[in-house]
Parts: sequence; C-alpha cells; structure tokens
Amino acid sequence: MRHILVTNAKGGCGKSTIATNLAAYYASEGYTTTLADYDQQATTLNWLDERPEECASIVGLAAFDDGLRYLPRNTDYLIIDAPAGSKGPELTALVKHAETIIVPIMPSPIDIKAGTAFVNELLNKGKIVNKKARVAVIANRVKENTIIFQELEDYLEKLKIPYIAKLREAQNYIRAYQRGLGIHELPYYQAWQDWEQWDELIEWLDSRRSQPR
Repeated sequence: MRHILVTNAKGGCGKSTIATNLAAYYASEGYTTTLADYDQQATTLNWLDERPEECASIVGLAAFDDGLRYLPRNTDYLIIDAPAGSKGPELTALVKHAETIIVPIMPSPIDIKAGTAFVNELLNKGKIVNKKARVAVIANRVKENTIIFQELEDYLEKLKIPYIAKLREAQNYIRAYQRGLGIHELPYYQAWQDWEQWDELIEWLDSRRSQPR
C-alpha cells in the first residue's frame, strides 16, 4: 500500500485540490484508492459526495473523527489530506502514516515565508531524518510569466528536497471539483495543458525516488 500525505501548515495552498486529483487519478487507473480527510472542513469528503456513480470508486474516510481505524485492507493507494495549521505533535502523527509527502506552495511572499518554516520543521521529523519517508515540493496555482512565480521557483530550487512540478492556476480545477472529478477525468481537449503538468508529479510518485529505501 502506498501512503501519500499532502500537507502544509499554510491554509489555502491547494492541499485538497492535490489530494482529490491524486485520488481520482489512481482510482481511474484501476487502483483501489482511499482518501483520508483529516480536516474538519471535510473538503475532500464534500468532493466525494459530488462524484458521479459511473466514475472509478474512491473510499472516503473522515479521518478527523477516527483516524485510519477503518482503512480498507485492500487499499492500493492511501491519499491523506492534512488540515491547515498542522505542526508539532499533530504533524508528527501525520508523518508517521506517510511514506511519501507532497508540500504544495503558492507564489506569494506570505506562502514562501510560511513554507520555509514548515519545510524546516518537516525535515526535522525523525521519520524523514531516518529516510523512512520522502518529501517533495510543488509550485501550485502559478502564473508562469510573473515576477513572484520566478521568486517562488528560485526559492524551491534551492531547497534540499526535490522540486518536482508546477501546476498552473486554471478554472479546470474548479470545474472538476464541482463535479466530483479529477483533472484527468476532464476531456483531453479541455485539460491537456493540466495533464501535461501533472505528468512530472505522477512520474516522480511512480518512481523509486519517491519511496523510502
């Protein structure tokens, strides 16, 4: 079973968007997929409520109530959506469930500053220090031809962890969320640019580089 945690202490950076799209992708590829929502706002569970019956099935867990107590044993991919503000013991507990951790960071001075503090805390967690979990960052909701995106990219490239993908700000994510879909479940002619951007993220997740030794 793969355990993928999407986390950042900063709210509004797109954790739920990344988590729901990962779950939809792996489910559509035929994997038994569980989406664990640790956020009391239940954003990912609300997304699941809108998911059409004809789409690949995804199990939803209200992890803020019961943790992973009811995780199906036949799960191939567990996608964990962490709550905003996760730090200290709460973050340590989340990291214990993960073997791969994705940190989305948005292009703004506030997000970059918050991301610096969060990544520093994350890299000091014992499981990561002991290389029992892998961490990577992605630039999220970006407009490429802007000064602030260049500043974000320069910052991410200097980190001691992989910078694996950049995802543009696009209405396709809103359209998909409202219908309980992932970006890969939208028509190719509509979402091909987003599919191409996701290729780098999926390629890294499917490689040994994203998994502990």
